[in-house]
Amino acid sequence: MHRLAQSRNKTVGSKQTMKAIEKDQALAVYIARDAERRVVEPVLGACRSRQVRVVEVENMRVLGKLCNIDVGCACAAILKEGAPGSP
Repeated sequence: MHRLAQSRNKTVGSKQTMKAIEKDQALAVYIARDAERRVVEPVLGACRSRQVRVVEVENMRVLGKLCNIDVGCACAAILKEGAPGSP
């Protein structure tokens, strides 16, 4: 989880994370345990089909904090090096 907090190249939120997975840009996906299943289930399915590593985080508040935002977050991803937006 420390890696997510330090990464400058990440997505925050289910829509952006799903786009990154579909474009094969996600290195690892972080899911909050207390996120609504209807929100994270499609992301988890995409991770399974593309063999992207999934890391569970205690809750949405903690995940938001790891992403350096002031609100909770259902999911986030670290992007592969060379993906658009990577340094």
